[in-house]
Amino acid sequence: MKLGAQLYTIREKCKDTESLNESLGKIAAIGYKYIQLSGFPYDPAAVRARADELGLSIILTHSPADRIVNDTDKLIEEHILMGCPNIGIGGFWGDHTPEGARKFLADFRPAMEKMAAKGLKFQYHNHAFEFERFDGVTLFDILKNESDPELMGFTLDTYWVQYGGVCVTELIKSLKGRINVFHFKDMIMVPEGQHYAPVGEGNLSWNTIVPAFEEIGAEYGFVEQDDSYGRDVFDCMKSSHDFLRSNFKLD
Repeated sequence: MKLGAQLYTIREKCKDTESLNESLGKIAAIGYKYIQLSGFPYDPAAVRARADELGLSIILTHSPADRIVNDTDKLIEEHILMGCPNIGIGGFWGDHTPEGARKFLADFRPAMEKMAAKGLKFQYHNHAFEFERFDGVTLFDILKNESDPELMGFTLDTYWVQYGGVCVTELIKSLKGRINVFHFKDMIMVPEGQHYAPVGEGNLSWNTIVPAFEEIGAEYGFVEQDDSYGRDVFDCMKSSHDFLRSNFKLD
């Protein structure tokens, strides 16, 4: 598998072109080769040029829902320009019910079809709400079982699966063929409750999780930490990178 950086982690360091270029340099210097764009504005041509300069490949984005549905063609053009094969969304919002999940799938299917026609893949990122049960069926079950595997994959987020009370490893194994990109995200307990943590500094069982991703053929894992709680974000990204590279065979 290949190890990447989800740049949402460093979003506060990417407020403009200058700071984004500097931050990309720091990410490359840590040793990351693959990136996900999320959480800040960017010019597709400029970010592709800087990524190429640093030897970084743009693999995935999280794009606004409105653009995915209503500006699909332009969004596809931008991803092709960036050499980015995956267009992601951070979740479906609003009506977190079975009806809401089915409406999401119906509303986004035309965009998914356009992406597939151009060789791109739509990727859905989970949080914890998808694991709420309705008569024994979770919203995640609906998203999985009522979507077309050829059109929609899952950017599985390990932290939110754990938060949702689901066995991370078993869920991974049930999604063979549906996960090509995923998020390495750790969880630690503190007096205030669950906190994000650099990978390897929390409580998730990476010795079983990583082999499960390998077993199902997942290709890219992106390190993500939504909040560093005052710690330097690049230090957190380096800690995660070093732990994963030291303990697992990752490119």
